[in-house]
Amino acid sequence: MGEGGNAGVNSTNTVKSVKAVPQRKDNSPLAAPSEKKGGQPDKDKKKDAPHPRMQFDDENRVEKAKKRSVVKQTESRNRVELFRHLPQYEHGTRLPDLESKFFQLNSVHPAVYKVGMQYLAGNISGGNNRCMAMLQAFQESIKDYSTPPEKALIRDLTAKINSYVSFLIECRPLSMSMGNAIRLLKTRIAKLPLSLSEAEAKASLVSDIDRFISEKIMLADKVIVKQAVTKIRDGDVLLTYASSSAVEMILLHAHELGKQFRVVIVDSRPKLEGQKLLRRLVQKGISCTYTHINAVSYVMHEVTRVFLGASSILSNGTVYSRVGSACVAMVANQFRVPVLICCEAYKFHERVQLDSICSNELGDPDAISNVPGRKDINYLDGWSNSENLRPLNLMYDATPSDYVSVIITDYGMIPPTSVPVIVREYGREYLWV
Repeated sequence: MGEGGNAGVNSTNTVKSVKAVPQRKDNSPLAAPSEKKGGQPDKDKKKDAPHPRMQFDDENRVEKAKKRSVVKQTESRNRVELFRHLPQYEHGTRLPDLESKFFQLNSVHPAVYKVGMQYLAGNISGGNNRCMAMLQAFQESIKDYSTPPEKALIRDLTAKINSYVSFLIECRPLSMSMGNAIRLLKTRIAKLPLSLSEAEAKASLVSDIDRFISEKIMLADKVIVKQAVTKIRDGDVLLTYASSSAVEMILLHAHELGKQFRVVIVDSRPKLEGQKLLRRLVQKGISCTYTHINAVSYVMHEVTRVFLGASSILSNGTVYSRVGSACVAMVANQFRVPVLICCEAYKFHERVQLDSICSNELGDPDAISNVPGRKDINYLDGWSNSENLRPLNLMYDATPSDYVSVIITDYGMIPPTSVPVIVREYGREYLWV
């Protein structure tokens, strides 16, 4: 009886001390807001979480993005249904509108505006070039920055960088390597000691950006070149696709060392980047063969090595690179030719991707309807007036790890299966700081 009485008293006290639990419409209780071990509630946790990628097939999100946008973006009438989740705008209308707003964009630093214009016009291309141009523009904006009264430098400067990033995304979607660099810069800003003065904090950030460019891009390329040259032997026939700055440096350095080899440059429309690479290599005295991607299976039988660049290396070993790279790697794998990917470690990303559909970039569809140097070929003039024609100009593709023999990076030569090990063991702090 004594035990039963005590139990009744305890249960009564418990009922009095418990707050009312909120109910759903179906009368089932809602879970109480949980907290972290350090006592941080869920609403604070949501602030730290990264924003989801923009889905352009969500009408509500698109309308909100249009209200915030700086660049005038007119949706294309001939959108490809399979890629509705990606931005599909008329490319010819954005550049003149942005040029007319030069004196109106007070929130965008002139250096960032200039880089955005070059992205939009296509004057800056290549993963390293785009990333360095962006970081150098951020450098200029940090030098000219002054903290407004009654505001903290860390929060206000982070907000400024976020606005600059939004502007650059409107000009052209960011690459994964640019996203990694932005993440580094924001981490550096957040970790600035409060004891530093404004001038010291700005000098520290400018120095960090210089160190990132010199160590993670410039020095990394030199290490990659030094390692990759050991894989080139006299009499080799080396195949490369389009134009990669890292691969070009490897070929030039091997030629300077006196190695005897021949280069097969495979190219494709609409950019025809391989033509510029061909001119530079021939001027240096390197023996070259030039062909288009539709003939890659005809030239592969004489190739001994394939060197390819990459926009990013994903955590599952997938190589994210310019469209056509997967086709070249697949043909090389069929001919039992080793495929060597040259990529800096700062381009490694923890994302896992199995195809080129869920995440990609769509280029100007007019680029594939026009043939450079042939004005007489005008069969697709006025294609936008046809409802049944939807040109698709994909910028990137995903090469499965099965087609890759080795990845040459500034941390050594690794197989594709070791990519998640580097991302996990060294982590963002080690790779990008």
